[in-house]
Amino acid sequence: MSEPAPAFLDVEVSATGRRWVGPTPEQDRHAQALIQTTGLPDALCRILAARGVKAENAAAFLAPSLRELMPDPSTLKDMDKAATRFLAAVSSGQRIAIFADYDVDGGASAALLISWLRDLGLTATLYIPDRIDEGYGPNEAAMAALARDHDLIVCVDCGTLSHEPIKAAAPVDVIVLDHHQGGETLPPAHSIVNPNRQDEVSELTYLCAAGVVFMLLVAVNRLMRSAGKTGPDLLALLDLVALATVADVAPLQGLNRAFVQQGLKIMGQRKRVGLTALADVARMDAAPNAYHLGFLLGPRVNAGGRIGKADLGARLLSTNDLHEASALAERLEDLNKDRRDIEEQVRLKALEQAEARGFDAPLVWAAGEGWHPGVVGIVASRLKDAANRPALVIGFDGEDGKGSGRSISGVDLGASIARLVAEGLLEKGGGHKMAAGLSVSRDNLEPAMARLAELLAAQGSDKAGPSDLRLTGVLAPRAATVELIEALEQAGPFGAGAPAPRFALPSVRVSFAKRAGENHLRLTFQDEAGARIDAIAFRAFDSPLGALLEGHNGAIFNVAGRLEVDSWGGRKKPKLRLEDAVKISA
Repeated sequence: MSEPAPAFLDVEVSATGRRWVGPTPEQDRHAQALIQTTGLPDALCRILAARGVKAENAAAFLAPSLRELMPDPSTLKDMDKAATRFLAAVSSGQRIAIFADYDVDGGASAALLISWLRDLGLTATLYIPDRIDEGYGPNEAAMAALARDHDLIVCVDCGTLSHEPIKAAAPVDVIVLDHHQGGETLPPAHSIVNPNRQDEVSELTYLCAAGVVFMLLVAVNRLMRSAGKTGPDLLALLDLVALATVADVAPLQGLNRAFVQQGLKIMGQRKRVGLTALADVARMDAAPNAYHLGFLLGPRVNAGGRIGKADLGARLLSTNDLHEASALAERLEDLNKDRRDIEEQVRLKALEQAEARGFDAPLVWAAGEGWHPGVVGIVASRLKDAANRPALVIGFDGEDGKGSGRSISGVDLGASIARLVAEGLLEKGGGHKMAAGLSVSRDNLEPAMARLAELLAAQGSDKAGPSDLRLTGVLAPRAATVELIEALEQAGPFGAGAPAPRFALPSVRVSFAKRAGENHLRLTFQDEAGARIDAIAFRAFDSPLGALLEGHNGAIFNVAGRLEVDSWGGRKKPKLRLEDAVKISA
């Protein structure tokens, strides 16, 4: 085995327990070639080099075209069948019901269909199951009830594993538009469009459900054009696709990059009243970016499905009524505050339990009585980040447990969960590589977790060490200008599968440090030349980072994080979103 590359800036163990890793020699050489060939800034070329972008493709990468990247929807199995049936229902005035999951992806998928139909003067019935009373996906009672009053049921972001519920809807046709991992057999739906069907051969496995729904609407609009009719404007719907893609942590690659980049432009026009109202209550004071979608808007849309009324998010995203949008946004803002409180209570208990079991296990897990099922997924994500291991958190109500898990790169959690269902250790379960949900009885909890750990270990989950902090390069505070940060944004959007560039600022002192709330830290760093940059360290006191910087005593540090533009007060200035630091001298 080859020796690992030297630690970047010699940081073997940082304040957060990570090893800093910089560009490889090959990436350095690639970046230098890009600088000479393209004339683009050094820092931007380093991002392109890390992505493997060649000089001749740089311009196309920095300006992804939806027209160029959009594949023929017909490449997906059942797409033509689904589009034909959906358009037939529209053309003949049939009654359509939309059954959607209760998260952002489900809500946005439903809103896509509702908005498209409304542009044609049509309406549809929206049904979103209650997370606690009904659980994830279609259930027999709800599907049978919808079938009594409708001619077509469209399941979005769910349905691929729903054999009995879809059977209960007979003789009404059911279209499934989903992205969750499929089983060996498919339910008796009219058509199932899902890039993660086991018999699917397309390369679109990275799409979220809203991306699949958008492709269906592309196919339907194409059928309308062939009949001499004009369909609704699809580009105006890309804000919903962008929100779902980022909030569902879909990889920002290929078509998804174009969806998000174009969707952010549409969102910036503030024409969707629901998203505009939500952005206002979230106090967004800048043009929307991927961070806003994932950490400001997404959690608020999700709050209704997590701890409130399940359909609030979808109603907000689909409404065109200003007063309703304002009321729904305020309600979701209140629910999101409640969600944060509940999440923190569960997080502390789960962390204590998981640490006692050991963070070096192939699976990090925790279970507790009364833990709200709406927050277990978020807490699982926190455990995954802390341990760099797949993590699962389960809340019990009596003998019945509902859990949610998050995985690490290279470990397929969804497939392992599906195997446990097949083996009878779980009552229900499914998902995709990076996230999954399950239902388990109390009697089966320990054997199920032991078996899941075994399956994950076989994929190498117990070999992962403390997560490295991968850095794009080094910058001096004076080089971190607004102009540079805006140039770097051309390589975005940044998120899952496309990490934001992180830079090290070497040899800086803390000239200002003050807590923000109980857990965050505001800072100003200054280098030897007197150049300064403001910074914010979120959740700094969850690790030794906060105490180290707050009690700096004039020490010199290497610090690292992501650059962003702070537009507070209408004046733009550079800011560092601090993620790590190491003291290099007193």
